[in-house]
Amino acid sequence: MSKMKTHKSSAKRFKKTSKGKLKRGRMHRNHLAEAKSPKRKRKARRPAEVSKADTSAVRRNLGI
Repeated sequence: MSKMKTHKSSAKRFKKTSKGKLKRGRMHRNHLAEAKSPKRKRKARRPAEVSKADTSAVRRNLGI
């Protein structure tokens, strides 16, 4: 049986932390930034944790 391949677009979007949690970037950062408040843009810089509902799917894509 062949090896399972990593889903490359998922590998670019998600990173595994040292404790095994999954980290992701926040949305609403790409364009139309003038309309967004500085607080909203500042909070979007920080990474977030992947929700429990999505964790198993992301792990499968990353081959973890």
